[in-house]
Amino acid sequence: MGSTSAHDETNAGLDRRKLIKRSAALGLLTVPTMSFLSACASGDGDDGGDVDKGEKSAKNPLGVNESAGLDFVLFDGGFGSQYGKDAVKIYEKDFPKAEVKFHATQMIQSELQPRFNGGTPPDLIDNSGKEQMDMGVLVGQKQLHDLTELLDAPSYDDPKKKVRDTLRPGIVEMGQFDGSQVWILYYSYTVYGVWYSQKLLESLDATYPETWDQMLAVCEKAKKKGIAGWTYAGVHPYYIPFSLYPMIGKRGGNDVLDAIDNLEPNAWKHPAVKDCFEAYYELKRKGYILDGTPGLDHIQSQTKWTENKALFIPNGSWVENEAAKTMPKDFNLAVGAPTGLDSGDKLPFGTLWASGGEPFIVPSKAKNKAGGMEQLRIMLSEASSKNFTSQVKSLSAYDGGTTGIELSPGLKSAVAALEKAGKNVLNPRMQDWYVALQKEKIGVAGLGEMMAGRLTPTEAIKRIQGFADEAAKDDSVKKYKHQ
Repeated sequence: MGSTSAHDETNAGLDRRKLIKRSAALGLLTVPTMSFLSACASGDGDDGGDVDKGEKSAKNPLGVNESAGLDFVLFDGGFGSQYGKDAVKIYEKDFPKAEVKFHATQMIQSELQPRFNGGTPPDLIDNSGKEQMDMGVLVGQKQLHDLTELLDAPSYDDPKKKVRDTLRPGIVEMGQFDGSQVWILYYSYTVYGVWYSQKLLESLDATYPETWDQMLAVCEKAKKKGIAGWTYAGVHPYYIPFSLYPMIGKRGGNDVLDAIDNLEPNAWKHPAVKDCFEAYYELKRKGYILDGTPGLDHIQSQTKWTENKALFIPNGSWVENEAAKTMPKDFNLAVGAPTGLDSGDKLPFGTLWASGGEPFIVPSKAKNKAGGMEQLRIMLSEASSKNFTSQVKSLSAYDGGTTGIELSPGLKSAVAALEKAGKNVLNPRMQDWYVALQKEKIGVAGLGEMMAGRLTPTEAIKRIQGFADEAAKDDSVKKYKHQ
């Protein structure tokens, strides 16, 4: 929910036994995360060992110490690391006396847990990927620095505009958990949905389906041509919600998703959930899922899809960059909002899920918090945002970062999908409020088992509701609610 950064899993070809072992390990991840954060949490979160602040000025509104070092750790996933390196160069130009330590890694939890334990975390972290540290735990244990000062600072390009006024709708709110403080700055802006090759769809003499009857008809057409209707990341089935959650919201209204996020009793037993689970199960029952999909990871499933062995795949807009190596030049990538069920849906076709991704944080015990925030301020400039979009084919949190850029097919389609959605953009919070619950329980043990045919929709709903109830009763899990 990335991520929320789910796209950055790197384990390839896991068999069932390995998956179970890995799921068990990740299921426990929240517990040690809680303990290590509890062990090093201070009373008010912020530590007194900061470097001395610099003098604030028009060019240095956050008061960065110009000679203080900066320690920046970036997740090296689907977006790569070049955009971060480019932003660091600007920081080094602005503060030539500062020594910047930039490190890109996929092992966020493994590498940073000892540093949090020792009270020496980096100044800026892109907390993403398969080893993402649990955001709810980080916030609950006061391990993050409030970014309000950054948001209220003058933007890098226009001193008359605050940073917060340059951001896409929803970005500031996503960084809030239990009040007005902002703990996370999501840097990318992800459009989730059902991705496909426009060329392949047209070769079937078909258009993107708006109702489920139309979806089944398109899948049947594809099947007759030897093409599966769908594939997905079977080893990481928490990709399925990228299209399923907004479909549930479309069917029953946004209140249904809010109730799920709020861990309300019987939230998963809403008729809209049952209707959508049964629709997805029908894809399995009718043989429209690519054979072997439950054993494929995200890269393997994307590769099968770019080889035109499957028509549709649920994913986020990072897929254009991540699957670029295997995507034919004439693939003509496009994204569709989740197909609805019928005229009984509460929200119109075009309703989709779009939200911030790549969560950047400044630890409360960082030595150079002002420097970490300044690096983010630079990254939220027009130039850095355009650089990011040009490089990785994804929108950034900066609102206006596509002006003057020739958009790739997938990005152009994503922008069009956002325009069509208008106000009907949903933002489920499960994947950043309750990471372990979303990934390993709802995803792997619930939806993954259902789509593999090992649970019926009724059984999957009962199991998932049980997981949600367990989390709701667990006093060690900090709870968050839609305001």
